[in-house]
Amino acid sequence: MPDRPASALGEYPPDLVAESPTPLYVQLADWLAGLVDSGRLASGKKLPPERDLADEWGVSYMTVRRTMKELRERGLVESTLGKGTFIASRSTSPWHKP
Repeated sequence: MPDRPASALGEYPPDLVAESPTPLYVQLADWLAGLVDSGRLASGKKLPPERDLADEWGVSYMTVRRTMKELRERGLVESTLGKGTFIASRSTSPWHKP
């Protein structure tokens, strides 16, 4: 059993590599994309607030903002002002493989 608690997403937080040439926001976006692709994050699931994710992942708020922007550009999440950020419908995501 891992020695760290599961995240608010129900998964163990990602192992980020600060020294990697891949920016942290891309590492986070790739990790979340993997959760979506595997079905562990279902379409329509509301993500926790960005500030909560920043605290949980030990990164800056702006890193989480860039992560969400990256995921929106990939078509994996949809954000609605005043409601939050949600996993996009798999049928509308360009990453969806029927």
